[in-house]
Amino acid sequence: MKNKSNEELLEEYSKILDTLIHRKVLRTRNNPVADYAEYLVKERMKCKLEPNSKSGYDAVDPKGKKIQIKSRRWNDKRQSRHLGIIWNLDEHKFDYLIAIFFDNEFNVKEAYKMNHNTIVKHAKNNDHQHGHIIILNNKVLKDKNIIDIKNKFQK
Repeated sequence: MKNKSNEELLEEYSKILDTLIHRKVLRTRNNPVADYAEYLVKERMKCKLEPNSKSGYDAVDPKGKKIQIKSRRWNDKRQSRHLGIIWNLDEHKFDYLIAIFFDNEFNVKEAYKMNHNTIVKHAKNNDHQHGHIIILNNKVLKDKNIIDIKNKFQK
């Protein structure tokens, strides 16, 4: 890999994305981390993914509950627990949120499930991004309503 040009590496990356889309692991060419998290939730929790254009939630579980899915991929230098922006939190468009943290090789290191009320309790409004943010730091993770579901995503 180190001997390949930037152009060759990007071409390989494009081919990998195309193959993963063909296998239905990814849905877009935008963010493989988010798409892979959605795929894992679909496969391991038997959920139905919503179209990418659906506002407010990403999937529906077998009981009809709406799920927002957030993910992060950590690397050796950075292990941020900051999840992506949650828009329209006050509109209650999802019943619960699943957060998945991957290591650099896409292994699930942590996974959590939390209901909408728990998100409202811990999320902070971000005027700049016109939504809410939540950081799953140690203080937040002590909330008894946050459930560790990592075992559902183990190989």
